[in-house]
Amino acid sequence: MERNQILAEVQEIFRDVLDNEEIELLDATTADDIEEWDSLTHIQLIVAIEKHFKIKFTSKEILSWQNIGQMIDCIASK
Repeated sequence: MERNQILAEVQEIFRDVLDNEEIELLDATTADDIEEWDSLTHIQLIVAIEKHFKIKFTSKEILSWQNIGQMIDCIASK
C-alpha cells in the first residue's frame, strides 16, 4: 500500500474517532495541532488504526512517534 493511501485512510480514522470532518493530516501533524486529540482519544485512535490495518503496535513504537509521518512510516513497515 502506498504511503499516500495510508495517510488518507488514517485521516478518515481520525475524522471518525474525533468526530471532526475538518481534520487534515500532514506528516508534521502532532497532538498539539488537533484540539480533540488528547490521551484518551490517542488510545482510541491507536485501537482503530490497528483494527483497520489488521496490525499491532508495540508500546515502544507508539512512544517513539513524534508526529503523524512517523506513525505512517510505522504502518507502512508492517
